[in-house]
Amino acid sequence: MLNQKAGYELDSNGYLSDFNMWSKGFAVDLAEENGIELTECHWHVINYLRDYWSEFGLAPDPRVIVKNLSEKITPAGPQCTKSHLEGMFGEDGCKLACKIAGLQNCHCRSA
Repeated sequence: MLNQKAGYELDSNGYLSDFNMWSKGFAVDLAEENGIELTECHWHVINYLRDYWSEFGLAPDPRVIVKNLSEKITPAGPQCTKSHLEGMFGEDGCKLACKIAGLQNCHCRSA
């Protein structure tokens, strides 16, 4: 498990205990543990989540993510949708994205 092998302190729900202890290595390790290879698209979402959390202290609504990142995530394809974002982070979608981004026990609101 990530917290034991890499020395990261996670809460009982699997979220990083301290937002400031996050690193790209943490993100890569947690993503790999969940069967995800992080792409440029993933990093756009991760960085957006971290910036949003830093400014507002909460996770953005998935609609906000879609609206603000659709051109970066799918510049040559169809408009980005909530299901596309959820597909990027597997079955857990927003929750796993928040965990990988190092947000603390965020509650994803539905779109």
